[in-house]
Amino acid sequence: MNTKTEILVSWIFFITLLLAQSVYAQTPIRHNALKSNDYGVVYSLPITQLDFELNITKTTYKRGEYYQYAKQYLNIDNPILEDKVVYSLNGVEIHNVGIPDKNQSYLIPFKSNTVEPYVYLTKEGLICAINDTPPIDDKMKTSSPQTVSPSTVDAQSLLTEEILLAGSRSKQAELIAKQIFALRMSRSDILTGEADNMPPDGNAYKLVMDQINMQEKALVELFEGNIKTEYIMKTISVIPKNENIDREVIFRFSEKLGLTSADDLAGEPVYLTLINKNPQPQVELTDKQIRQLEKKFSEGVVYNIPSKAQLTVNFRNQALANKEVDVVQYGSQDVLTRRMFDSRKQPIKVIFYPELGAIRQIIQ
Repeated sequence: MNTKTEILVSWIFFITLLLAQSVYAQTPIRHNALKSNDYGVVYSLPITQLDFELNITKTTYKRGEYYQYAKQYLNIDNPILEDKVVYSLNGVEIHNVGIPDKNQSYLIPFKSNTVEPYVYLTKEGLICAINDTPPIDDKMKTSSPQTVSPSTVDAQSLLTEEILLAGSRSKQAELIAKQIFALRMSRSDILTGEADNMPPDGNAYKLVMDQINMQEKALVELFEGNIKTEYIMKTISVIPKNENIDREVIFRFSEKLGLTSADDLAGEPVYLTLINKNPQPQVELTDKQIRQLEKKFSEGVVYNIPSKAQLTVNFRNQALANKEVDVVQYGSQDVLTRRMFDSRKQPIKVIFYPELGAIRQIIQ
């Protein structure tokens, strides 16, 4: 196995391992209500974290060594005149992520005679299901396959002794141009079948043509320059508070520097607006009502009722995103009574959205 093959196999193994770990990390874990844990399972409810996945393009322009002779010898009108790097922000995807709220941990108490009660939790302890197996949502974010760049050759290794010993850069440029035209002529002769030494078969033909094309490209870039494009994914996370967000700068972006922090004035601001569409009215409770509410929440399964919010992301007076999202912090909570799970014959099954702590389905 050659070195390149070993590197490729290593990368495949590494990526496969990462994907396997991602799948494992998302697999809910079953927790049985047993005598050893007093027939109770502790779970957590999440708060909403919004992950902004940024699609960024980094374009690197590299000037050719003989750029000033591009028009004279190869009739190239617009060679790259200076080295530079340009970043562009192409788009943003928003992912609703639930993170455990350290102040929202609860116990699900089961009776000892309940039929095999169990709860599914995420690795972080977020509730997924009670007395049922939760569906596996295909929300795993994987990187897009990276396009393998075609093989390249070092232009300097193609320069003949005559070129290297030429007395001036102008003469070197002239000789390199002649070498380019010679490669083009060789390609033309092979295509028309007029070459003195034609490739013996299809594989040899492809190898020869690929080498000619790569050598020509490398030499031409000495005049017109080279452009390299990279696609970068970056993630910015925001945890909303209970109030609306009105044009808050969540990060900045610069054509020269790319992604910068919110307080770095070298970049242009990217604004987030998040407006609760169903704000809860403020209600004054009596002491009796407060005690009743506390008792209710202490004896059942607490779950979240998220509120809908309108989210917009603006950059340079243009909307990168405009969508409706669920936000736990803007919503409320309620309780499933304990007696729902006390059946000896057919216990109630409940499936949750783990990232929201909200009920997805109740099966009786």
